[in-house]
Amino acid sequence: MSTENLIKMANQIAQFFSTEPDKDQAVRGVRQHLQSFWTPAMRIELMAWQVEQHGAALHPLVQEALAEQGRVV
Repeated sequence: MSTENLIKMANQIAQFFSTEPDKDQAVRGVRQHLQSFWTPAMRIELMAWQVEQHGAALHPLVQEALAEQGRVV
């Protein structure tokens, strides 16, 4: 899958969780979704892109979720 598609999907997930009033809960929701429904290869590719590009195109909730998820790829 292309990195552009991963970014688009991750941002859509974050957009869904952005309605959660508790930001920490929203980040956990994004992280849990990525952990539950994305393959390790998808998560690794997105995290590698985030490090390389400093997450410029990623929703802030995705950036935080990936930062926390980096320990549990």
